[in-house]
Parts: sequence; C-alpha cells; structure tokens
Amino acid sequence: MAEFDVDLFVIGGGSGGVRAARIAAGHGARVMIAEEYRMGGTCVIRGCVPKKLLVYASHVQHEIEDATGFGWTIPQATFDWPTLIANKDREITRLEAAYTTNVEKSGARVVKTRAVFEGPHTLRLATGETVTARYVLIATGGAPNHGAEIPGIEHVISSNEVFHLAQLPKRIVIQGGGYIALEFACIFAGFGSDVTLIYRGDNVLRGFDEDVRAHVRGEMEKNGITILTGCTVARVDKHGGEFTTHLSNGSSIASDQVMFAIGRHPAVANLGLETTGVAVNPKNGGIVVDGFSRTSVPNIYAIGDVTNRINLTPVAIREGHAFADTVFGKRTVEVDHSNIPTAVFSQPEIGTVGLTETEARAKFAVVDIYKTNFRPIKATMSGSDSRVLMKLVVDGTTDCVVGCHIVGDAAAEMIQLIGIAVRMKATKADFDATMAVHPTAAEELVTMRTVTARYVREAAE
Repeated sequence: MAEFDVDLFVIGGGSGGVRAARIAAGHGARVMIAEEYRMGGTCVIRGCVPKKLLVYASHVQHEIEDATGFGWTIPQATFDWPTLIANKDREITRLEAAYTTNVEKSGARVVKTRAVFEGPHTLRLATGETVTARYVLIATGGAPNHGAEIPGIEHVISSNEVFHLAQLPKRIVIQGGGYIALEFACIFAGFGSDVTLIYRGDNVLRGFDEDVRAHVRGEMEKNGITILTGCTVARVDKHGGEFTTHLSNGSSIASDQVMFAIGRHPAVANLGLETTGVAVNPKNGGIVVDGFSRTSVPNIYAIGDVTNRINLTPVAIREGHAFADTVFGKRTVEVDHSNIPTAVFSQPEIGTVGLTETEARAKFAVVDIYKTNFRPIKATMSGSDSRVLMKLVVDGTTDCVVGCHIVGDAAAEMIQLIGIAVRMKATKADFDATMAVHPTAAEELVTMRTVTARYVREAAE
C-alpha cells in the first residue's frame, strides 16, 4: 500500500496551480487539484482575460471616432452592456471547461471543492474526504483588498463584482492607482461613463518610470477621465440608486457606482496553515518561500500571488512549471524574477521591462537615456491628439539596454519582444544595428540615436 494517497495535492485551480498539476502528472506523479470556485482562477474567470475582452469592447468607440478622418461615415452607434457581459460569460465558461479538460487529460484528478490542511501531509475536503499527500502546493492566489474599514464600505464593489454589473454605470468613482484601477477607468470611459479616479499618492502607477506615470496620466485626462491625487475615500453614502463619495479633502462626488481597486492580499485565510508550521510574512501577508518556491515546511510549496512576490499570471505559471520540474522531473529549475516584461492595458497601453530611470541611476555609475514623444501616423489622419512615449534606459558603461518603457498602441505586443533583447543583455549598439520596419511606431526603438539625458554619479570621497 502506498504511503500517501497522492504524490502531489494542489490547492487552487488557477493558472499556476493548473500548470504545476499538468506538468507533475506528465512526469508520472499521482496528482489531485482542488478548486472551490471555478477552474482557471482569477486570471481566467475574473481577471486578465475578461478584462482584456472589455478593453477590446471599450476601444471600439475610439475606432469609430477615428474613422471619419479616413473617409468613413458611420451612423450613430449603439452599445448594449448586457449583450457584452453575456458574450463575455459564454467565453469564460468555454475557457473554464478547457482548463478542466486539459488537467484531466494530463492524468490529474480535479475535485471542485475547498481543501484545508489538517497537517503537513493531510488535507480535508469540504466533501468530508481526507487525502494524504507527499507534497502539497499552495496556489490559492489573492483577493481584492478594500483597505481600512470606512463608513459605507458595504456599498463598494471590487474587481470581482465589476464583471457582473447588470448595467453600465453612467458615472463611476474608482479608488486606486495601479493596474486594475487604471484599466477599468479607461474601460468605463471608453463606454462613455463619467469616470473619476481617486488615488492617495502624488501620481498613479507607483513604481513605474516617472515619464510613464506622467504621460499616461496626461493621456487619460485628455480622454475625459478626472484624476484626483493626494486624497482618499473617507465615506460612501447611498441614496436610492445613487452614491455620494466623500473624500479626505472635504469634497464629495455623486455617482452610480463606486469601485475600489487599491490592492490585493494573498488568499491564506482559513487554509489551516496553523496546523502545518508554514510561515507567513507579517509585512505583506504572503507565504514565505525560497528560490524554489519551498515554504518553511519541506514538503509544502507555494507559488503565484499567495507568495506576494511578483503578482502576474505568467510568473505564477513559470513558478508552477519550475516546481513540477524540480520536484518530479529530476531537473532543478529556479525561476529568474528579474527583467519580467509587463503591460498595463490602459488606454493608451503601457509596456515595460527592466529598470526605471530612477532604479538605473541608483545602480549604475553612468546612465544614458534615449527618449522620444511623438504623434503616431494614424493620429495625423484621425485627428486624435494622442501621443506615444518610448524610452530606453542604458548602462552608460557597458552600453547594455537595462530598461525599456513604451506608452501607446500595441505597447504590450512590443514589450514582449523587447523583453527578449533586454534579457539577452543587448546593447544600444545592437538596437542601432537592427534595421527598422517602416512605417511603424516600433521603429523608433531602433532609430533613437541622440542621448536625451546622461547621468554620471559622482564618486564618493
């Protein structure tokens, strides 16, 4: 009789957990994966995928407006929110089924129920079943965090509920300054909603390059989004179907919906971690892991947002794959968390990889900046006053491109490929030697020849 019921038990059927389960099963492990909500996790069910579908939908109005300059006369268009949501739900249901099928095809067993620890090797399912496992992988992801309790917090929706609104709000207040807040501010503005974004800091997108932060804010404001910084929501009152949001600066805003997107916290509550000895970081709430995603308990691992390292879906997938290869594939793989390309699907779109200018100046003795800000060719005909920002951050000593930041159409597509060059330590000379594709916006990345700023750190005396 086997010592354990399974070789691997995965808690969480999101992208990271699913990848780990499939790869481990492919290596011959007996695998069980438990998901209490819907297979696919946050990204597929109420995150990246449905959000991108809404981004596409909200951008249609911009395309209609641009069409006039190219000779098109388009009758007044109408938009139906329930139709969009129904079609989105149909696609998400299809993807959920595909996730389940692919896991089962790999040989892993899917149990659609909650699982909690009763010890380092023992899991209790909500069905009453108890399972023992040689290894356990925690991949429960994260959940929206509304922050400090304020009066009227019960009236606020998060990025979970926003995908299921019965109707499009004519006016919406969004608190937050990160990926989710900006993306939904632009989505609703694209549908014609009156959008007000509230953020406590001095500018949105904390941690991004300062030029990117300034450029995106300016473009969003040109698109009619009101951005109020340096304040927070203090209270939300409800009057029938309307809300009044009271701010810390004493002002108030009337709206049909209030959404908070101020951050997410690791989903570690009520997992029974106290029965295992798994350590949780008291500063950020994430499960503490080493470079191989191993927790403080040797047979228990954790990947993805629950560790609060770099909370991006592709990172969780890579960590899950590396875990399975290391533990079951007899191949030691440690994930490199440096130079990770990322995108913000705001309008305009952001793509970034590597160091910001501030980070580079703190790290290198000499930093060269190449930057351009231009009107894209499409805008010259459409009449749009949108502008594109492109910026390269270069180590002035080695000539290596250590950062790239793009704001504009297709920024995400461009940064995926630029990420390869940055990871391979391509030099500015390599960029210069690459033939341009004309006419494109991307050609600017290989035709910027003039240093727009050089910073030389003075030697310490």
